Amino acid sequence: MRPEILEPLLLSMKVSLLATGIDVLLAVPLARILARRTFPGASLLHTLFLLPMVLPPTVLGYLLLLLVSKKGPVGAPLYHAFGVELVFQWTGALLAASVVAFPLLYQGALAAFRSVDPRYEAVARTLGRGPLYVFFTITLPLAWPQLLAGVALAFARALGDFGTTLMLAGYIPGRTVTLPLGIYFAVANGENDVAAVMTGLLFTFSIATLLGIQWLTRRQGTPFLSTG
Repeated sequence: MRPEILEPLLLSMKVSLLATGIDVLLAVPLARILARRTFPGASLLHTLFLLPMVLPPTVLGYLLLLLVSKKGPVGAPLYHAFGVELVFQWTGALLAASVVAFPLLYQGALAAFRSVDPRYEAVARTLGRGPLYVFFTITLPLAWPQLLAGVALAFARALGDFGTTLMLAGYIPGRTVTLPLGIYFAVANGENDVAAVMTGLLFTFSIATLLGIQWLTRRQGTPFLSTG
């Protein structure tokens, strides 16, 4: 495979897998809390968590750029204390992918946990089981088909991000070029054969993800994507 295709493919897979892992660690516990509890500010938190899903990618990328640049409120401490730079680095692409994919995983996890009958959890608690035991032996096994579907959708969204990644990571061959960025600039440079191969790769990943989600949730009797 040609380097101009292989490098974006490998970076896209690296970024998407890491972004999905980060989102799992963040979105799952947050969704579990908000699925069962109401407290002042819960609606605001829910709105903020879903905001990246409705903001234009360039707007989201610009806001992140303001936050994590060397002069930003988040980026400045990271740079001066640890020498960490996020802008125009592959880690900028990772941050962008994590943010744009987060709402899909959060919303999927929220729906998954809300679908679990709380009576099962209550019975376990009356038997003296602790919260972690209840979560890992009752809640998670019942919620996992829809939860896994949310994970798959988040991965696909992270893999396909363009606007936010371009704003935050830029286009630096060999460092920040993911498949979507590679397609755009290949077309701009008249390299239609390269763009076609990259498009085919993204198309294949997307179709495989959607088919996998449908197969998994249909097998569990909890269809996530209705086919009519």
